[in-house]
Amino acid sequence: MQEKLFVVKIGGALIDDEELLNEFLKQFSEIKEKKILVHGGGKLATTLADKLGVEQKMINGRRITDKDTLDIVAMVYAGGINKNIVAKLQHKKCKAIGFSGADANLIKAKKREHAEIDFGFVGDIEKKSVNKKLISKLIKLKLVPVFSAITHDKKGNLFNTNADTIASVIAQALSAKYDVELLYCFDKEGVLEDVENPESVIKNISEGEFSVLKNEGKLHKGILPKLENALGAIKNNVNKVFLIKETELKNHIENHHAGTEICL
Repeated sequence: MQEKLFVVKIGGALIDDEELLNEFLKQFSEIKEKKILVHGGGKLATTLADKLGVEQKMINGRRITDKDTLDIVAMVYAGGINKNIVAKLQHKKCKAIGFSGADANLIKAKKREHAEIDFGFVGDIEKKSVNKKLISKLIKLKLVPVFSAITHDKKGNLFNTNADTIASVIAQALSAKYDVELLYCFDKEGVLEDVENPESVIKNISEGEFSVLKNEGKLHKGILPKLENALGAIKNNVNKVFLIKETELKNHIENHHAGTEICL
């Protein structure tokens, strides 16, 4: 029987709220099973870019990462945010260790190729990008890896990489060895049929249902990358995938009642 492994992803709204982050990390630290945390960047990178006078360009909600922006996101994501989370987890007696994808060649990326848009230093990854053997060794040492949204190409270049994708591909890569449950934690109760109504949680979404909801325009743009990555995970042997509210982590681990489950 495979050991249980939780891969948990958190995003900007939580990172930007110190009180909520502390409460979440308390719940995360209390997970008895093996676990990995993946985090995004919040507003800190944009705030620092504004202070430094570095213009931020977005296309369809995706950041164009030029060299100056790369320097900022690397400092903020792999530096300030990552080490802050690791320090808080240590305080909660959780043996966390912080990584970018460049550390020990844990996640190797390729520069994003697009026919019309140059996204700059943005890296795309897939299941084979992940050094699953080394991550497994870290877990065996009872360490808790904490990944920032920075990867590399093994040619000396860092890349800004979508944290939802990092969580998905780590879960996929480790699913051969562990019973993996992937949890996307964000500021909604789950996937909502009506974004203004927290009671309108869709309890289960399959690939077919996702296509219908997307085509009918019922899904908020911000949820699409999470759902696409969640579906990618469930189609690549990740045992369970949920989208849940950040404050419901403990309740979900204990009762499996929270949020939206992604199904085949």
